[in-house]
Amino acid sequence: MRKIFFVLMVFLTMAWNIAVAAERDVEIQGKTLTSKKPPFAITLPGAFNLAHSSSYENPRENSLTRVFFLVNAKEKQVEEMLILQIADKTNPQADPMTVPPLKPYAEKRLYSKGKVKKGELEVDYLIQLMAWNPEAPSLQPILKKGFIISPIWALQGQFLFLYQGEHAAYFRYSKNINSFGTKVSEKGEDWGKEIIKGNEKRVYETFQKMFLEMIHSIQIKNL
Repeated sequence: MRKIFFVLMVFLTMAWNIAVAAERDVEIQGKTLTSKKPPFAITLPGAFNLAHSSSYENPRENSLTRVFFLVNAKEKQVEEMLILQIADKTNPQADPMTVPPLKPYAEKRLYSKGKVKKGELEVDYLIQLMAWNPEAPSLQPILKKGFIISPIWALQGQFLFLYQGEHAAYFRYSKNINSFGTKVSEKGEDWGKEIIKGNEKRVYETFQKMFLEMIHSIQIKNL
């Protein structure tokens, strides 16, 4: 029993140290998020707070993934959410990292998809409508911190980029459709890409502008 307890304590200590180290790798000042590894800075659409961070190893892919959950909340009610995943190559002898193409949750709610060139950097992105699911296992750490995530539709933008074959950064930014200050439909069928109009279309266009500005604000160092 004593040996099992010792092994468990060592494991928990290592996990905690990894999580703390991961948190130090990302810094937020105002609307600016700065990453130390890979070295980049990006301007966020709002004032976010880091709510949770974690990391996990991928031995088959020769990589370690760090995950950062950021939220912008009003009286603990989450209005905007940003999930940043950074994958780091752990085996110097392995081939350069690759990433799969971005895919929407549903084609009928995919509004735009494309690439943005930032010097030698190529950023893949897409914008879609998706549903926040507070029952999702990945969101439980946020809920345990006392934040409230409503089961509602949200506009989401995803983008990713590779850095010198050693790192991959993947962003998922979403915003509650009711947090734009405009009355919109909460029915998914009113948000189909072929029929979206009125306030729903205006809200999407506002989101698209914010999202693309975030991508264009990326500043990469040592590329």
